[in-house]
Amino acid sequence: MRKWSGKRGISSKKPHSPRSTQSRRRRRRATGAGEPELDEEPKEEVKKPERPLPACGVNLPGGAREYSPRRTRNLNAQNCLQMEVVARTVLLGRFQFLSCFMEQLRNKMHVLRRCQFTGRMTLGIAAFVAILHWIHLITLFENDRHFSHLSSLEREMTFRTEMGLYYSYFKTIIEAPSFLEGLWMIMNDRLTEYPLVINTVKRFHLYPEVIIAFWYRIFVGIMNSFGLETKTCWNVTRVEPLNEVQSCEGLGDPACFYVGVIFILNGIMMGLFFIYGAYLSGTQLGGLITVLCYFFNHGEATRVMWTPPLRESFSYPFLVLQMYILTVILRTSNNSKKHFIALCLSNVAFMLPWQFAQFILFTQIASLFPMYVVGYIEPKKFQKIIYVNMVSVLLCFVLMFGNPMYLSSYYSSSLLMTLVIILKRNKIQRLGASGLHFWIIQGSAWFCGTIILKFLTSKILGVSDHIRLSDLIAARILRYTDFDTLIYTCAPEFDFMEKVTPLRYTETLLLPIVMVITYFIFKKAFRDILCVLSANTYLRRQLLEHGELIFHTLQLFAFSSLAILIMRLKLFLTPHMCVMASLICSRRLFGWLFWRVRFENVIFGILTVMSIQGCANLHNQWSIIGEFNNLPQEELIQWIQYNTRPDAVFAGAMPTMASVKLSTLHPIVNHPHYEDADLRARTKIVYSAYSRKSAKEVRDKLVELHVNYYILEEAWCVVRTKPGCSMLEIWDVEDPSNSANPPLCSVLLKDERPYFTTVFQNSMYRVLKVNW
Repeated sequence: MRKWSGKRGISSKKPHSPRSTQSRRRRRRATGAGEPELDEEPKEEVKKPERPLPACGVNLPGGAREYSPRRTRNLNAQNCLQMEVVARTVLLGRFQFLSCFMEQLRNKMHVLRRCQFTGRMTLGIAAFVAILHWIHLITLFENDRHFSHLSSLEREMTFRTEMGLYYSYFKTIIEAPSFLEGLWMIMNDRLTEYPLVINTVKRFHLYPEVIIAFWYRIFVGIMNSFGLETKTCWNVTRVEPLNEVQSCEGLGDPACFYVGVIFILNGIMMGLFFIYGAYLSGTQLGGLITVLCYFFNHGEATRVMWTPPLRESFSYPFLVLQMYILTVILRTSNNSKKHFIALCLSNVAFMLPWQFAQFILFTQIASLFPMYVVGYIEPKKFQKIIYVNMVSVLLCFVLMFGNPMYLSSYYSSSLLMTLVIILKRNKIQRLGASGLHFWIIQGSAWFCGTIILKFLTSKILGVSDHIRLSDLIAARILRYTDFDTLIYTCAPEFDFMEKVTPLRYTETLLLPIVMVITYFIFKKAFRDILCVLSANTYLRRQLLEHGELIFHTLQLFAFSSLAILIMRLKLFLTPHMCVMASLICSRRLFGWLFWRVRFENVIFGILTVMSIQGCANLHNQWSIIGEFNNLPQEELIQWIQYNTRPDAVFAGAMPTMASVKLSTLHPIVNHPHYEDADLRARTKIVYSAYSRKSAKEVRDKLVELHVNYYILEEAWCVVRTKPGCSMLEIWDVEDPSNSANPPLCSVLLKDERPYFTTVFQNSMYRVLKVNW
């Protein structure tokens, strides 16, 4: 019998677990009992992955991330029934598995081709690939951070920048006396933008944290009522001079539960990709190609395994569902109400967690509208789709407590203009314009009307000062720069697409396949449109079929444009390319080829070439072995916890402020959620410590914000991710009148008196007390 003390489930004996074989850097002991020391295994050389560049203004160095070789765990001696062993067995035998899979694929190609797109086999394969992707994600995440061996504080520190901010509200709810009290606390928050009281659910799109916190409280409550253990805690020995820490595993640990839900959701997404690709191509083999393309280009398709709490991790899976449902609606002639209800709910689920989602749906309307104009969508069906989208916007507006961003976006404006054009279609036709002129009139009215309506609603609702994705894209195109746009565009994820990205797509054959498919779709569409312009109504109906293919091609161009302008938006482009790749199996497009060449040989040859670089990409991901370690920030947080009053107010770099709020619960005046106009003004005041302004001027502004302590990071004084992106260069653009003055940061590092007093200092951080 195991003995557990308290509700934390701390073991008094070392439980049998695959985790018992420990790393060179950290070794575990069951809390409360000793164990023999493990023999040191031979060290294995592991190539250190290249660390990402810091993001100026968003992700500048505020902490360290170290990678180290760790002991290989001997899984043969462990209990093979446990899930981790199953995961490791599959992944360690990855090449044998892929080789066997490719060998069997050719033999069963003909069977898969003839399988009807129905039933249990499709769902079974979807469930399998969902589990496989879930295993892949948790393995990469654990390998990168050694998350299972980190203390609670270290786990919180891994959630850098806005990730830590989002997680802090989940933590607030689960630590509150009740769920409703926790919800009230985050809806009336004074810690995030002290001394202002803000509704963080409305501002930061926190429905995912609210729902997961509710599930966590229910789970822990049920387990405690039955007296079941929810987590196992260990003492972890760290490399000197670091002291021993406690580390807990299991769904009872808040951080493990939180990231576990995210990985399950994104695992399910892969099963949905299989169903999506199979439906679009008309064969289960097409779904398989979609899945393999996603795995082979995994590093270009998602970053959920590195940054789980980001909004896209919760939102994007529902976009996949939404596009699948929309594809069903476009392909099916007679749609039932359940299709449109499902479309509405998936729209809401996509928009609620992420402020950028509306712009993505705007590109969707922009793709559907020309299809309606030409005739690929019947007016009645398109009108229903627009009504469903309008209902989705109104539901989000209500659920987000009247957030005006939903009503003042390009998405909402485009919906209104589209509806007006549909309702006034007959009147426009009475103008007597020819077919081509009729199309041009509708397109011009939609484009100009959407832009005008967007700016009018923004002015009326007072949200014109908020930064949105559309503003960043406009700044890219027009080359407009100011302090706010530079804070974004200097971050690597908001930079232009890397020049090497198309090469990576080409190496896995993803780009060539999609280009070939796009060529044949456009060839067919161009031929159809020419015929339609001179054909009667009956022939028009016969010609303009398969509108879903045109829709996916137009979306491909929209996503390509976004990804080229903003690298972060590759998360839309790469998966969509994987879905498009499934069409290589489509008889609608390539039936003429499959009559001449054996279908199995073509697909097998393509998969063989894809797998050469694809397997290498997977191997590179699996070979990333690291361990999180940020001693300077750990020292900073512990100093704040033990040496300052609970109501002391802090200011500093946005990433660091998120960690301070999360781990110390101290009030802060700025944070990484930079879209709001008032928050940007506050952050500009805080960041003036890195400008050329005088110390007195900066001190006076900080006093106005009620700041007690300012955290100065020496790296921010000199770091430069690319030309024009150091904080000093950004300030010289914003404040050219002081460009001749010395940098204030250097002055404060030499002598901060009389306006500030240094109260804490280590290798990375310096805490300055603001002398009021």
